[in-house]
Amino acid sequence: MNRILRKIGMVSLGCPKNTVDSELVLGTLASKGYNITADAGGAEVIVVNTCGFIDSAKEESIDTILEMAEYKRKGSCQKLIVMGCLSQRYKDELLKEIPEVDYIVGAGDFKSVVKIIESDNGIEKVLVREPVFDYNEDMPRMLSTPRYTAYVKIAEGCSNRCSFCIIPKIRGPFKSRPADSIVREVEIFSGQGVKEVNLISQDTTMYGVDLGIKNGLAGLLKRLVRIDGIKWIRLLYCYPAFLKDELINVIRDEEKICKYIDLPLQHSDDKILSKMMRQEREGEIRDLVNKIRKAIPDVAIRTAFIVGFPGEADTHFGHLVNFIKEMRFEHLGIFTYSPEEGTTAAEMPDQIPDEVKIERRDTIMKLQQKISSENNKRLVGMMRDVLVEDSVSDNEFLIKGRMQTQAPDIDGIVYIEEGDARVGDILPVKITRTMEYDFIGRAVDR
Repeated sequence: MNRILRKIGMVSLGCPKNTVDSELVLGTLASKGYNITADAGGAEVIVVNTCGFIDSAKEESIDTILEMAEYKRKGSCQKLIVMGCLSQRYKDELLKEIPEVDYIVGAGDFKSVVKIIESDNGIEKVLVREPVFDYNEDMPRMLSTPRYTAYVKIAEGCSNRCSFCIIPKIRGPFKSRPADSIVREVEIFSGQGVKEVNLISQDTTMYGVDLGIKNGLAGLLKRLVRIDGIKWIRLLYCYPAFLKDELINVIRDEEKICKYIDLPLQHSDDKILSKMMRQEREGEIRDLVNKIRKAIPDVAIRTAFIVGFPGEADTHFGHLVNFIKEMRFEHLGIFTYSPEEGTTAAEMPDQIPDEVKIERRDTIMKLQQKISSENNKRLVGMMRDVLVEDSVSDNEFLIKGRMQTQAPDIDGIVYIEEGDARVGDILPVKITRTMEYDFIGRAVDR
């Protein structure tokens, strides 16, 4: 195979959905004989898969592009390709402001990236089109995650119209993958030794609605739990609107489904929820959380809130603080509101000063630190299965891993003081001590 450009480097930013897109690019290129390198300085082609969700993500993306542009000026890099959400939003600005960029490719359009790399010349510099979801189980993927875990994208785009969010304009309307394609991909991963599958989309609980399938996610899960080799199936990005009884019961009844629900709520005050154009109100949220906890006693709920939304008065913020005190979520993330160009909220009056947003964020994080510490203490003396992620010595701890109730990269970890295991093993562990977000335990015989 005679290629002019052989070494490909990839920098992938943003969420796990972007990670999947990057893995498809690398997998396709590797299948065609290209060498994939983690050393950007030695790459002949560098691809930056960007995030454009909020200001901090955009800044990180731009900083990364500029860093890679240095390799274009000084190193062996001959092509610099920028893809992803930032490209979809700001294709003209990127090309104008960073002349070292050779090609701009839209969100999720990994086939265009491959086309550019395979060509010598004659490809237009901007390949940004309406978002597509052209992805199936037969396309090669090079997993960037540890060998025992994988993200599986079950849908693309979003049909919600939250006033603060630009994703529907970047990624297009919600589009579910066929269930057969998802099942086959998970079967392939199982054959490769993957034990943990994390199902992702912009709105996972909406799966199948666009296809006219009732209880689509519940039906999909019933098929996935039958796949040998897969031990844990985790749901991420579960918006409340379609989290119905059928799905809750499947999570409760199926041993392989992690007792973990990622439930982004954004706020608790009805006035702010209305301005955010969210479908739920406080009463419905309370009822749902209580229903989940009654049905699944050991469940861990992760949620996310936005502080500093336009018009958020002290009373609205106080309502949120009291709501969090009462609900006592196991995992909680806080975002300061970012006015995104092209969204309804960015044009609203009564924008909140940054210093107020930061103060409110810090107040809630301090509160959640206390709640998390108290929640964790309830597990002392309990037995939990732990997926081993690191068996190399770290101070006095020999093993590190995660419980079902801890998602990769975003939640805490379990330090195991005694025991012997390989990475990817699932061990029974007795929790002996806790920290604010992490646990310490001892491996025991089953």
